Amino acid sequence: MRVRKVANAPVSFGVFELVDGPAPLTATEMIHALTEAGYDGIDLGPLGYLGTAETLADNLGSLWLAGGWIDLRYSDAEEFRRGLPTLDATLDMFAAAPVGPLPPRPTLGCSGAPHRFARPGGDTPGLDASEWPGYAARVQEAVDRCRERGFDPVFHHHLGTYVETAEETERLLELTDVQLCLDTGHLLLAGGDPVAALRAWAGRIGHVHVKDGDLKILAQAHADGVDLRELTRRGGFAPLGQGVLDLPAVVETLDEIDYSGWVIVEQDTLPGRRTVAENIADQAANRLMLKELGL
Repeated sequence: MRVRKVANAPVSFGVFELVDGPAPLTATEMIHALTEAGYDGIDLGPLGYLGTAETLADNLGSLWLAGGWIDLRYSDAEEFRRGLPTLDATLDMFAAAPVGPLPPRPTLGCSGAPHRFARPGGDTPGLDASEWPGYAARVQEAVDRCRERGFDPVFHHHLGTYVETAEETERLLELTDVQLCLDTGHLLLAGGDPVAALRAWAGRIGHVHVKDGDLKILAQAHADGVDLRELTRRGGFAPLGQGVLDLPAVVETLDEIDYSGWVIVEQDTLPGRRTVAENIADQAANRLMLKELGL
């Protein structure tokens, strides 16, 4: 039987690994807002934000843990090794989460490539052919490490990294057996088609991030020469329905491919772009929109 649940993530409120300084709202406030809005789950966010391994279960309340970002530098063997303790610490948090209707999926993200972070979704060069085998082998090592702990991870293609485009995502899928976290917004701004990707990669999709993207803001960011952080600050990832994502087609295609798993609403933002109250209202509206589409 197909099981599908809808979650949200701290990044929608400006709480994520690239943001320095205090969070704009507490974990308790976020969990309350998402519960009130009708979400089933939440992503982990930065280590410690939702509490410790000892307090996580109580802090989650009625929400389930859906996933969590783990950033590793797969392009550099030495830096990759240095990041493995963080992977292990994150998996410790996963192990402390209550067992829900769907297991949480570690979300393997790759650290940004500086030249691509500086021009996200542009035409900057990626990995050389000779670099792909080592990169993929380190991704596979992280995947195997997660599986040894009882978790089946997903890999997140992402603007500003070496796996940004649909072609690069396809190459990684060819070289590893990792399942994919398909992020509609990041794929859109990298020139991809989320609906076509859902169909093409249906057998490899283990997680879905539903996110909208604004191509006009991306074009202006390219014209101004600003980076991914500034693109995010300007609202490159729009509230659902305010960008170019064909959300009804995405939901229809999830049904078509019989997708079972977490659907995580994300709206990457930086603190200060919107007030906390506005962010809470945005995520409630996003949930309502999905409910109206039958999700």
